[in-house]
Amino acid sequence: MIDPVTLAVALIVASTPILFAAIGELVVEKSGVLNLGVEGMMVIGAVTGFIVAVETGSTLLAMVAGMLGSMVLAAIFGFLVLILLANQVATGLALTLFGLGLAALLGVGYPGQPVPVPLDLFPPPISEWPVVGPVVFGHPPMIYLSIALVVLVWFVLGHTRAGLVVRAVGESHDAAHALGYKVVRVRFLAILFGGACAGLGGAFLSVMRVQNWIEGMTAGAGWIALALVVFASWKPWRVLFGAYLFGGISVLQLRLQVAEVGVPVTLLSASPYLMTILVLVLISSSRVRTHQGAPADLGKVFHAGR
Repeated sequence: MIDPVTLAVALIVASTPILFAAIGELVVEKSGVLNLGVEGMMVIGAVTGFIVAVETGSTLLAMVAGMLGSMVLAAIFGFLVLILLANQVATGLALTLFGLGLAALLGVGYPGQPVPVPLDLFPPPISEWPVVGPVVFGHPPMIYLSIALVVLVWFVLGHTRAGLVVRAVGESHDAAHALGYKVVRVRFLAILFGGACAGLGGAFLSVMRVQNWIEGMTAGAGWIALALVVFASWKPWRVLFGAYLFGGISVLQLRLQVAEVGVPVTLLSASPYLMTILVLVLISSSRVRTHQGAPADLGKVFHAGR
């Protein structure tokens, strides 16, 4: 029998790494850049965060290290596509391959090492309330940070001058440049922000969710995050809903395996990725939904000297 409270708690925890990565990629794509290296940045964030957690015993430093590690990869990507004008798709794929290989090298000797247990934000009496306690109040601070980040991105993109500039650069970099906006600078900062978010997601995955380093442990989470941005039509609140939807599918398939339902295990394991493909197919079947919210200059190369 599947306990709904336990399922809800597991859903929230499982969704958080994807949510961090997806909200970061949303900002990157809003600026007009397509970064397919999210998976590579996440796994680098996971390994650097785990190493720092083991060596220092601090989950806070682990999260910071995960952010910085992924930001280094993001900076490399930004330099290649914005300064050297490399192809964004090819560079993003190369970044993922590079990140997976580098993480495997850095993580040698660390699997199975103990890490500090993350502290809950609320005291035990509150987190132990029936149903509401574990679901709403029984999480580490990073869970609440992920939701706050969605609110922050929604507010900045929709209600501030900085958000207007990011959206203007993504819609028409030539027009934004003619108005005096520093297109390369704006896009580079957006790429760094996306890298920091992907690193947070990876560090949360290894240090707080799994509490172990396993080579390739992101297991496609970065690709799901990329699909979520399209699923959400480039809107922050839909990213939150989509992350919880895909996280719920991932957790549910594990619970169904434990319950020994009459469905092949391989099919259950593949269900989150099948759902990702299904969502993308359904979205692409409608031109209106495909282009709703998509930045007009997404993936296009900008050259100030043209």
